Amino acid sequence: MLDNMKRLSESHGHMPRGRGVVSGVIALTLGILCFLGVLAFHFPAYLTTPELRRTYDVTTLRQVLFWVMVIAGGISISNIVLGRVRWLSAWAFALVVLAALLGGHKVPVNDFPDHTPYIGLDWFILDLLGSSLIFIFIEKLFPLRKGQPVFRPEWQTDFKHFLVNHIVVGFILLATNLIVHKGLGWAVKDGVQEWVKDLPFVVELFLIILVADLVQYWTHRAYHEVPVLWRLHAVHHSVKSMDWLAGSRQHILELLMTRTLVLAPIFVLGFSKEVIDAYIVIVGFQAVFNHANVSVRLGPLRYVIVTPNFHHWHHSQDKEALDRNYAAHFAFLDYLFGTAVKSDREWPSDYGVLGDYVPDGFWEQVKFPFTWKG
Repeated sequence: MLDNMKRLSESHGHMPRGRGVVSGVIALTLGILCFLGVLAFHFPAYLTTPELRRTYDVTTLRQVLFWVMVIAGGISISNIVLGRVRWLSAWAFALVVLAALLGGHKVPVNDFPDHTPYIGLDWFILDLLGSSLIFIFIEKLFPLRKGQPVFRPEWQTDFKHFLVNHIVVGFILLATNLIVHKGLGWAVKDGVQEWVKDLPFVVELFLIILVADLVQYWTHRAYHEVPVLWRLHAVHHSVKSMDWLAGSRQHILELLMTRTLVLAPIFVLGFSKEVIDAYIVIVGFQAVFNHANVSVRLGPLRYVIVTPNFHHWHHSQDKEALDRNYAAHFAFLDYLFGTAVKSDREWPSDYGVLGDYVPDGFWEQVKFPFTWKG
């Protein structure tokens, strides 16, 4: 069984239909999330994100956990009874049973300290479950490359980036907040912050996205034009197949630097919490959607906002697309600064770094900026 699991985790391509592999993988994924969810209930002080747990409805989360356990367990038992890839379903069922033995959805949550070091296990669980359910469905409904499987080549590398970047969210938030608050406290002006907070919600939301995207545009451009920064950013560009998981391939140092620079003007200008929350939802959606394997152009709107088509060109190896389309939210910034792609074709042909010199593998990519001799 261990050898089978190892081969499964190292494989890629289309999963065979009608043999229980698809349902088995779904059950296994849900079983893993159930087990991790129960651990988060047991150790909320150390495995959950303070910013998230303040917004939780614990009763709703318990119900979600219960029904996910039921679904994973039901699929597993059905496959075992029907003799469909029993080893895979046995793994999934064992995880569900283990989660139940550890208390399942009834784990009590007692008082716990609020200022402890933590890893964002809850953020990983919720984002993985939500993103995969939403964006895999969208990719199947509006596919750009219809033959591309969910588990395409190198998905393992991107999943490890996804996992690590979510787990260390506590470190990222702590580091960026410390840098910005300690370094830019002198720049805060009460009059400016009051003016910003008095703006209508829609205007303030537009302003925060515009400010953030201006910072991201020039930061992103620097990653391409400054050789030492390109060493970091090349990791993100090394992905050869675009889908909802591709955007997760990002070096941890780039993630820290970019978030610090974007947070700086947001902190100084003093945007309201409601607007910041809305911005986080928008940036989270666009970061995943614009990398997705979806055939979406949005007509004339593609000259205003960043779409999958716009951002796919940024990841292209095609020469007319190199060092182009830097914006993350507003495409008009690239047209304004003269860096928008000009091409007669609707979509690029190939993705990745020109020359394909970035290695595959999570740890190899973490080390790459410091070992590359190019």
